[in-house]
Amino acid sequence: MAINLQKGQRIDIGLSKISVGLGWNPNEGTGASFDLDASAFMIDGNRLIPQDEFFVFYGNTDSPDGAVHHTGDDPTGGNSADGDDETINIDLTKVDARIEEILFVVTIHDAAARRQNFGQVRKSYIRIVDDSGNTEIAKYELGEDFSIETGVEFGRLYKKDNKWRFEASGIGYNEDLSFFLSKYFKGQIIK
Repeated sequence: MAINLQKGQRIDIGLSKISVGLGWNPNEGTGASFDLDASAFMIDGNRLIPQDEFFVFYGNTDSPDGAVHHTGDDPTGGNSADGDDETINIDLTKVDARIEEILFVVTIHDAAARRQNFGQVRKSYIRIVDDSGNTEIAKYELGEDFSIETGVEFGRLYKKDNKWRFEASGIGYNEDLSFFLSKYFKGQIIK
């Protein structure tokens, strides 16, 4: 039975191969189509991405260590009516030794131009799936009303005492992807 996580709740993962599924449904009648983008920021002990390739998203689908794979962009939220819209596969045994955290962020593409925010999105969630049996082990539903936020840190995997744990974050920002890139990059920002 899957654990329904609350904001800030943490669990031990205890697995090596997992998938992080992210899902959402835009409210009807909001005008332009919604393009939500899931990203994984692989962060070191300095709270920075050590090199560009450790930022995994639809434009860079694989981390250099082979640990993280983004299965592709869903520009409409229509991949599934009730299931995952974007998925990130992770093999925790392959994660580069420098990486201490994998942060999962969802942003709304062209949110300002389209006048969109997470208040217009419903049924947003992040879930952890055990790849060995395709079994959901934990799910965090974004229940708060993010009326002006255009980017959300949904959750993070982090290493503590050489074990991987997951924390449901649910931290909203009225920012786009460039904000997160400038926050976590020490090198040149990917465009």
